[in-house]
Parts: sequence; structure tokens; C-alpha cells
Amino acid sequence: MAQRTYDKIWDEAEDSLEKLVNEELCDEPLEHGKDRHASFHMVATFYVRYLQIMRNVEQCYNQLVQPQKRQLLRFLLDGVMGRLLELKQEMLQLQCTEYYYMDDILEDFKLMPQDLEVPIPRYIVNERKQILQDRQKHFRELLAKLKPKVNQTRDEQVSMSVEEAVRLVQLVERARQGRLSMNNVHKQKERKCWAKQSCSVVVMDRVAAAQKIQKTLENTSLLIDESLEAQHCAVQIGLERELVNEMDAIKDKIQKVEGLGIKEDIQEQIRQWFVECWDIAGAFPDYPNENDGGSAAIIAEKTFNELKEELVPQELDQQKKGKKNIDEKKNRKDKKEKAAAKKEDNGWKMLPSNFLPTITEGHKTYNEVWKHRDEFICFHQKFDVELMRKIKRKEVESEIRVQKKKAKKTRKAIDLTANRTIESLFEELVNQGVLVQPQRIQLANLTGEYSYRGTGMELLQTGTEPVPSLFDLHQQVKLCVILPLGSPTVHEKAPLVRSLLLVGPHGVGKKSLVHAICTETGANLFNLSAVNIKGKYPGKAGLQMLMHLVFKVARNMQPSVVWIDDAEKMFRKKVPKEEKELDPQRLKKELPKMLKFVKPGDRVLIVGTSPVPYEAELKSICKVYDKILQVPRPKYASRLALWRSFISNKGGVITPVLDLNSLSVLSDGYTPGHIVQSVQAALSKRRLQLQRRCPLVAAEFIHELVQMRQVSHEEDEKLKVKPCKNADGVMKSLASFRI
Repeated sequence: MAQRTYDKIWDEAEDSLEKLVNEELCDEPLEHGKDRHASFHMVATFYVRYLQIMRNVEQCYNQLVQPQKRQLLRFLLDGVMGRLLELKQEMLQLQCTEYYYMDDILEDFKLMPQDLEVPIPRYIVNERKQILQDRQKHFRELLAKLKPKVNQTRDEQVSMSVEEAVRLVQLVERARQGRLSMNNVHKQKERKCWAKQSCSVVVMDRVAAAQKIQKTLENTSLLIDESLEAQHCAVQIGLERELVNEMDAIKDKIQKVEGLGIKEDIQEQIRQWFVECWDIAGAFPDYPNENDGGSAAIIAEKTFNELKEELVPQELDQQKKGKKNIDEKKNRKDKKEKAAAKKEDNGWKMLPSNFLPTITEGHKTYNEVWKHRDEFICFHQKFDVELMRKIKRKEVESEIRVQKKKAKKTRKAIDLTANRTIESLFEELVNQGVLVQPQRIQLANLTGEYSYRGTGMELLQTGTEPVPSLFDLHQQVKLCVILPLGSPTVHEKAPLVRSLLLVGPHGVGKKSLVHAICTETGANLFNLSAVNIKGKYPGKAGLQMLMHLVFKVARNMQPSVVWIDDAEKMFRKKVPKEEKELDPQRLKKELPKMLKFVKPGDRVLIVGTSPVPYEAELKSICKVYDKILQVPRPKYASRLALWRSFISNKGGVITPVLDLNSLSVLSDGYTPGHIVQSVQAALSKRRLQLQRRCPLVAAEFIHELVQMRQVSHEEDEKLKVKPCKNADGVMKSLASFRI
């Protein structure tokens, strides 16, 4: 599509955003008293509308080329993503569950369930593509050094008797003759088939011919799309580099040519301001520091009347204090009664947002600069120099205005590796096997369908915690993990998630989710599982060095994921004798200490995986992990999609003879790992060759599936997770594992 089309999409998104922000910033308070269902419906409606806006803004940011437009779109996109996470946190407070069901809202807006899927911004990986490629290359070079060198010397000759040598030659010769004879038989059969086909004219069905043409066109179109997307990204990156270089040059020029004039104008404004303040209030105002904005905070934000009220003599304040002391005793009873009434009232009020000012500022900039701008002549979509000068002139003016003071000296944490570079630490962790290369798994490849039964909301209203679908789990992973890790701005202001625990039986895809998180965000993967760090960095000093190395490299090479497999072993009351050599409780004391140093802006996430979390101490494991998500067994819709994709990827042909519906029903209670094993066992090379004569049937897969152990209903009940309130009254996803 043309640039004008995406400009139109952007304009429509801005109109929707303006209406939505006005509704949120209205004078009437957004609260519904004790009616939590109505409050949830309102917040969920905001969530769906912001989600549609985010999808349009992300599409425009990915397709537009003009670098100054892309800067504003990125600013808006981060703001909308952050607001989306805040609304998700509000829904958690209202529904007391990580999973929410909005079938009624989908019906109101005439949307499909697929419209609720949170898109992963493509800039997360595209803008760091060169960095990721260099890192993978460096990784491969380090791993190649670790492989044992092949001995170039001649191997020792193995002594063999004459009789053994003769037998070996005979076996090889017989095998060769057998292969030749079978090849001749297959060639004769093929010749007969070709002879029959040449005698009769083969007429292909119209449907089959259309399918064949579509497949060839799809393959060619995919290759063309990939090449065009790569060229598009290269153009975007090139224009952005030109913009950065030109912006630095323009800023230096403004500072040299106009800097002195701007400084004199600001000094004259400040002198005039102090004179007027003295005439009005009889006192000078306090000069704000750098954090408050310097002189711009005085001139821009406060009027004369506000300043006069602030500069009233302190005698009036003292008189008021005397009256307040008399009234305090009378009002104590009223305060107690009001506090008791507030406790009884379970009303809800939306918390202030950190991202609404960002969205408002971005929308204001769009209306002032881009809304009525005609770019029909601008064919090359390069940056606007005049617009750039205005922005840089404001930056220079703000830098001159701000009152600069000497920064106070702060105590820094002890650095155990101050004399070493990050590259050397990276290489050491790779050599030790702590820093591993994640598998390339896209989250879209982890098949999961929406739960179409619509029973989730009904179960929540009755107080029963519904079992989430794989689609719901992927949504939570995107919201809680991928979006904050992918955007520094979102991670700095959004609700902070330092750690995540994935629980579920073996084979549901917990490890695949960890690798998918790293793939979608371009994150490093540190493996601190007990099996992986066995015998490495021994002793207390060695453990401190290990944690220091991991978190130092993780912070300097953000985003990063620290993975701990079998996380429940760290929090067991007693360690079994078989596992004492592994020392699974080695990180029990050090890990919570390091988590305290992870602050907003540090895109480092601790991810634990556990098949039996109920074996651990509940309080200990919930203190370490901020969120606990259950990875469920696939439901019917997901199982149907899994069977279809696994059989097709293995090379199987799905025909009407293969009853996938029966397979999906009979495989209830089995995990995706079981389905993969049954497909691999049933579809051997020989079986794939016989598909034309004998099509696949469901009994072949069921025969392999029955031999595996099914996940019982009791195990599912033990793994159920329910959010609870902490001491501060804030909702936190804690586990209520049933033992």
C-alpha cells in the first residue's frame, strides 16, 4: 500500500485515541462502587479499544519510512502498550484472575476472537537485527573453540584375522547385490506405470489443479515478501541514521550561532519575573533545581495569583495551625468513622496512569505538526530540516534554562570484575555453559486456539477458577513478558515483573515458551538450573562470583532471561539423597538478594519452570516469583490444530479418511509432547512412502498414544493457580496448589 494509505490509518487511529483519552480524563470519576462486574466491563472495553489502536499504530510504524513520523509513532506505540499493561493490571484487581473472558465485548464491537490477539511489535527484533546476527556469529565461534580437535594423526590399525576379513567382505557384497536387485524391481514397476500413463491422457481435477497452483504461488510470494521486507527495513534504518547525524550537526550549529542570544533572552525573562514577583508578593520565589525544570518551571507553570498564594507570610500559617489543633480532636471520631466506612465499602477506583500523559503529548504533537500536513510532493520521504531545527532549538533552550548543580557522590556496589570487559565475561559464561544459545522458536509456531465454548465468564461468576487455554497463556506471556522486555520505555513505567514461574506437567511446552520468549525479544538466555551449574564455581565465593557475572552481563546486554529448570527443587523442605550431589538449594539465598537489585528499566527476567510445584514450600516460592502461570493441557480446539500441524510438518497427507475430530476427542488428557511422540512413531519413512496406496487413519496414531501415560485430573487440580492479595492489598499472582 502507498504511504497515503498508512497516513489515513494513522489519522483514524488518532481520532479513536482522542475519544478514548477524553473518556478516561473526564471530570466524572471512573468508579462503580460495589458493582465490580460493571467496573470490569468498563476497563475491559477500554482494553479492547486500546488493543485495536495499538495494532493500527504498530502497522503504520512498521510500514512508514519518514523518520520523523516514525519517531512520533514509536512514542505513541510505547504509550499505548504501557496503558494496555496498566489496564490489564486493573482487570487483575477486579477479577482476581490472570485470565479474563470478554465474549460480550466482542459481540458489542462485532469483533472476532482473533482480534483479541496481542500483536508483537516487529521493531523489537528488526531494529536489532544486525546486533543479533553479530552475537550469533560470536556465539558460534566460541562454541567451535570448545569442540574437541580431531586428531590428524593416523588411527591405529585394528588387527583382524583372514577369516574375519573374508566374512566382512561377503556381508558387504551380499548387501550390495540385494540393493541392486531391489532397485531394478522398483525401476521396472515405474516403467510400467509410465507406460500406462502415456497411453491414456491424464486429466487433473480443477480443485486439485487450483490447489497446486496456489501452493506454488504461495511459495514464490513468501520469498518475494521476505526480500521486500528486508529492503524496506534497510531503507528505514538508513534514513534514521541520516536523521541522527543531521540532528547532531544542527544542534551544534544552533549552540554556536544562537546560544548566546538565547541565554541573554532567558536571563532578561528571569530578571523581569523576579521584579514582577517582588512587586506583587513582596518576596522572591525559590529557584527550582534541575529535576523540577529550572527557570522554565517558574515561568511556564505558575501564574501570578498562584505565586502570591504561595508567598503569603508564615504568620498566617501559624494562626491556621492553632485553629487546626483545636479542630483535630473533634475530627478524630469522624476520621475513624470514615476509615471504617471505607473498609466496609469495597468500591473500586482506577489508579493514576503513567502513560496517559505520554499519549496526550503524542496526540498533541500529531495535531500540531502532521494532521494537516500535505506530503504529496515529498516522494523520497526524507526528514524535514525546518521541523528538526525547531525541536533542537527547544532542546538547547531547555538545557540553558536548567540550573545545573554538581552531582552528589553516591556509593556504588562492589564490582568483583572491575578490571575485566563485558566481552571477556560473556566468553567465560559461554565456556562454562551458563550462557546458552536459545532455540529459534516463534510464539506463533506454538499452536494454541481460543476457547470457543464461552464458559470462562460463567465459571468466574460462580466463583470457580476456569482452566485457561493455550491462547490465553500466550496472551499473558506477551503482555507480562514480551512487551516489557522489548521496549525500555514500557519496562520503566509499566507494572514491574521481575520473575515468572511456569507450571505444568511434562510435555506441555514450558521450555519451548522460554525459548520463544528469547526469540521474540532477542534476549540472552542464562541457564542456572541445578543440573547445569553442578560443580561450577564451587564454594560461597564462587557462588557470589557466578551471580555477579550473570547479572552484570545480563544488565549490560539487555534484554536477558535467567532460566531455572525444576524450580521446585530449590524450595523443598528436604533434599532427596539422589539429588544431594546436585545441591538444588544452592541459589535459595542468593537469588532473592539479586532480585532486589532488578529495578524498572533493567530488562532482566527470572523464569522458572516446574512440573510439580506443590512439592515446594508455598511461601518461599511465592516470595521469589512475582507471577505464576499455569501451562494447561490443550483443549479440543488446540488439540485439533496440533494434530493437523504436526502431521503436516512430518510429511503426512491429511485426507477425509483420517478422522482428526476423533483423534482430538480421544487425545483428551495428553500433552503436546505426547502428540508429537505419537506422530513421530507412527510416521516412519516407510509409512510416508505408502501414503498413496494406503492413506493415514486415526487408529495408527491412537495405537501409539495409548502406550503413553495420560495426565490425570488430580494432577491438573494440584497445578491450579489462583491470584491472592499481598500485605499491601495489591493483587499478586500466587499459587494455591492443592496437595
